[in-house]
Amino acid sequence: MIEWFTGVIIVGAVVAGVLCLALGLAGRIPNDLTLGAMALIELLLIGQVVVSLIAPAVGNHPTGNGLEYWVYLVSAALLPAAAAFWAIIDRSRWSTVVLAVAAFAVAVMVYRMGQIWFVQAA
Repeated sequence: MIEWFTGVIIVGAVVAGVLCLALGLAGRIPNDLTLGAMALIELLLIGQVVVSLIAPAVGNHPTGNGLEYWVYLVSAALLPAAAAFWAIIDRSRWSTVVLAVAAFAVAVMVYRMGQIWFVQAA
């Protein structure tokens, strides 16, 4: 795991969450902007999966429980896709709020993943 990349994902997820929350509370239905923000978060998480696969091979091992880390990562990677699927099926303002909740959840999960990788002792 790369520390600055973790920060990029967290900041990106919070920005996407604030954007989706503001548009959802303003009554906007999911559109290209909100779904595109979630797609960007998903791409960053896929990049994190690749980094997490390569990092132990080059000597960068997690300090905490590896299984717990991977459960967080897989769950976080599934959230934007599931929320986008919901938003496409249910085209209401609350679907945009669901996108925001998913983005905030991803930010919290990635923060916890950083704790597991860098701080937590096994």
